[in-house]
Amino acid sequence: MPTPGEAPWATCASLAVAPSVDAAHIHGIVLKLASSKRTDKPSLVLISQLEFGPDGAMQLRESAQPTPLPEDERFLLLERDLLDQQIIDVHGHKVVRVNDVDLVWENIQDDLPDLSLRIAEVEVGMRGAVRRLLKGLPSTSVDRISSRFGASVIPWDFVDLIDRDPARRVRLKIEQDRLSKMHPSDIADILEELAPAERHALFVSLDEEVAAEALEEVKPKMQQSLIESLDSEQIAGIVEEMDPGAAADLLSELTDERSEAILEEMDPEERQEVEDLLEFAGNSAAGRMTTEYLALPSSALADHAIAALREFEGDIDMITDIYLLDEEEKIIALVPLVQLLLAAPGTPWRICPTAISSPATWMPTAAR
Repeated sequence: MPTPGEAPWATCASLAVAPSVDAAHIHGIVLKLASSKRTDKPSLVLISQLEFGPDGAMQLRESAQPTPLPEDERFLLLERDLLDQQIIDVHGHKVVRVNDVDLVWENIQDDLPDLSLRIAEVEVGMRGAVRRLLKGLPSTSVDRISSRFGASVIPWDFVDLIDRDPARRVRLKIEQDRLSKMHPSDIADILEELAPAERHALFVSLDEEVAAEALEEVKPKMQQSLIESLDSEQIAGIVEEMDPGAAADLLSELTDERSEAILEEMDPEERQEVEDLLEFAGNSAAGRMTTEYLALPSSALADHAIAALREFEGDIDMITDIYLLDEEEKIIALVPLVQLLLAAPGTPWRICPTAISSPATWMPTAAR
């Protein structure tokens, strides 16, 4: 180690985590030796080879043996793989960008000098950004200036890192059980906020049921983006978990060749349901709805709708709207069930159809 006034023996280039060993602690420090050439590999010094000197400064143990940093993907480098990357805060259901990382030195055991460096939290607010901008200044100055900004941090335990290569994501402790418990609309919001590469990495990490629910919540253009790189078997597994009507809508936007390839991979029962719906035009009742729906002529009265609901033999929980059809059985309006609450018992009400793009309304009429 150099003495005061001497040139530094090495500079710290990054910190390495070995997720397969311990995703919550720094495994080693990546050093650029002063004597190394530009083409030389960085060196790795394990945290266990460091100690605090008498003056409180960090130094290498006498037995320390720096080794070349492996070129494989076993390590996550904080500078390269975490800082400025998008992450999911599965606790707060949002997407944020990492500005800084807070680390804490710990003794492995109180009576031993061995140290560990724990990843405590990530900074996602202005304080972290300021600390990054002031990098290289005396730590006292950095702390004084950055302290003027409030902290915005996420505990490391609540963080999912989205890696651009899905195969590398397993290097981090990803709490998929928490992600799967989020509401599909929250996952959809996250997907829409992410950059394309991170969006894909997150989507393919979801199980089929969660992916299907999230897919139903995003816009058609986003649906196409999410599935375009998946093979037919992968898409079929997701489509089988979707509402049949939503699945039919999704497949109807694909080329016939792509749609047929996906249908071929589906189980016969689910495939038949979706194929039945695909036979209808996009604006027909069956083409827009699931196999559980209720449709009435546009001339129907409120009493007719109530009677139809009572006689409905399907899953009544699936019914949220009543579809109104013209003489050619094309949808011309839809009526939310809540509108039925406005019809007083015994009072005939006529459905006043409106365009399908706007809710239908109920209008009182004179008794016939």
